[in-house]
Amino acid sequence: MRSASLRSVAVLALLAAAAPALAADDSTTFDVTITITSSCTISATAPTDVNFGSVASTATNVDAQGQLVVTCTPGTAYTIALDNGQNGSDVNSRKMSDGTTEVPYQLYRAAARGSGDVWGSTTGSGGNVLAGSGSGAAQNIPVYGRTPSANFPAATYSDVVTATITY
Repeated sequence: MRSASLRSVAVLALLAAAAPALAADDSTTFDVTITITSSCTISATAPTDVNFGSVASTATNVDAQGQLVVTCTPGTAYTIALDNGQNGSDVNSRKMSDGTTEVPYQLYRAAARGSGDVWGSTTGSGGNVLAGSGSGAAQNIPVYGRTPSANFPAATYSDVVTATITY
């Protein structure tokens, strides 16, 4: 009998060791957040200038194209304004200068270069800024230029225009 009792105790000990221990658990939740703000950058480097090149003084309606590069947060609405340049009193009087003589030119938002395509800095109703939406990648924005006449003294003429992005 004694061996049966010992055997029973041994079996119970083995069962107790094999039985899972009672465990307790608890849980909680937490937030994971990020706040992404809209961002836009604009750049125009020398290779994207509006360069009319060398033309004969008899040339008319000389066209050129430059480019701005815009990078904005996806879905961010923006507008790009171009000022009057250093020599213009408004967008309709932009001029390149050699320091003495001035050659008129215009900048446009569309290749058609129509009067409704003039690119300026007026926002709102009747505005002449360029509107777009960010994609998260660099976007190439063409700038179309035209000088109506090259009938001016032989020289190198230039102007500096400031592009401003608002988002």
